[in-house]
Amino acid sequence: MMSDADPQIYLASRSPRRRELLTQIGVRFAVVEAEVDETRHPGEHPEDYVLRVALEKARQAYAALPPGDARPVLGADTTVVVGEHILGKPATLEDCLAMMQALSGRSHRVLTAVALIAPDGERTDLSESRVTFRSLTQDECLRYWLTGEPQDKAGGYGIQGLGALFIAGLNGSYSGVMGLPLFETGRLLGQAGIELIPNTAVRASVPTAQVPTETTP
Repeated sequence: MMSDADPQIYLASRSPRRRELLTQIGVRFAVVEAEVDETRHPGEHPEDYVLRVALEKARQAYAALPPGDARPVLGADTTVVVGEHILGKPATLEDCLAMMQALSGRSHRVLTAVALIAPDGERTDLSESRVTFRSLTQDECLRYWLTGEPQDKAGGYGIQGLGALFIAGLNGSYSGVMGLPLFETGRLLGQAGIELIPNTAVRASVPTAQVPTETTP
């Protein structure tokens, strides 16, 4: 999928939410498939894990580009952390119910890493948010699973969908919890020389200065 005939970057993700967020900030992109092993290494801290996976996605996609294509590749990965325990994507109803039980009535962390690979090197950044869930009943968790929404979401919920009904508080980045922190992403793109707000738009918005003329009394 390509958002424009002349993309500025490549996105190493099939996530529709990341595509939506990049489109929101006006980035022209094309999607490049990247399949990496997301198994957590023994003793690996959640922050190290999510940064590694995001970087591996970007590296794999960058290596697959045609020779001479110098456009940057953006990779990202999101994980939900309760204590030091990482919650992945629920594969079954039982997985979902266990995750909802772990999140119910307490706060957890959402870590989203972004990695950008360009000809001048690799850059990474990390967004950390704290999300607080209200207490959930097993019946509403079951009904939530049956909507189909939890099945491709880290931690088993989507903040941009029905999962928002469970969230009593958020301290951090809404877009980061959604899957692509726009502040960190914009910072990396800017460091790579990608202009997100065109100069022409800025110039057009600046009013012409009115120079007062002198009058003879």
